[in-house]
Amino acid sequence: MLGWLRRLARPDRPETPLDPALAADVFARAPWARALDAGRRERLSCLAAWFLRNRAITPVAGLELDIRDRALLSALCCLPVLEFGIGGLRGWSELIVYPDAFRVERSHVDAAGVLHEGQDDLIGESWQAGPLVLSWADVLTDCAAPRDGFCVAAHEMAHKLDALDGDLDGTPPLPRDWHAQWVRDFQAAFDGLNARLDRGKRTPIDDYAAESPDEFFAVATEYHFSAPERLRRAYPAVADHLVRFYGPPPFG
Repeated sequence: MLGWLRRLARPDRPETPLDPALAADVFARAPWARALDAGRRERLSCLAAWFLRNRAITPVAGLELDIRDRALLSALCCLPVLEFGIGGLRGWSELIVYPDAFRVERSHVDAAGVLHEGQDDLIGESWQAGPLVLSWADVLTDCAAPRDGFCVAAHEMAHKLDALDGDLDGTPPLPRDWHAQWVRDFQAAFDGLNARLDRGKRTPIDDYAAESPDEFFAVATEYHFSAPERLRRAYPAVADHLVRFYGPPPFG
């Protein structure tokens, strides 16, 4: 099935890896990448090299990134597409990197037709038809504590994968039978998480996952890479789907 995903995404795969010294630096700095088996490390190196050549990495607000930093960011963005392949990176062309959390303006009209405006401080953002945005400070924090259940790059890449079929609904492109199973199991987990919150109980994963089905998928993705045992204890069916979609978790 993973082979099917790669054929769906794109028939060809990048074959040129990162320069060996650059790859060694990436694996030294990214614990999730270092924990992969040799074959998957090589595949990640090739994908990261492709990302460096084909995606703009734009530091803003005074941030400076050298080639080592750019290679690290490329590898982290490619980690969730190890099985999906290059096609998982289609539909956008730029990674924007802020030094730290960044502020965005928000507005929405509620059911009564009232316009609400405000500001949010974010550490990552994924535009459905635009760039992926990350906080460099939070990327480094995640790398320093890789088993704490957080990985902002994986979270935002999950949104990019989710959007590939045109809908941000917590379900990436899948074969029909698998899609039905995924929707059933993720919806049950999402409903269960919200029921716990409604009863005032602690949640087994970050309660931000209860915001919407797409955020549940993104938060579960973070746990797949950084705390897979916690995800499996809480939602074994979800964990099984993510192993099937992303491959074995690095720390599994």
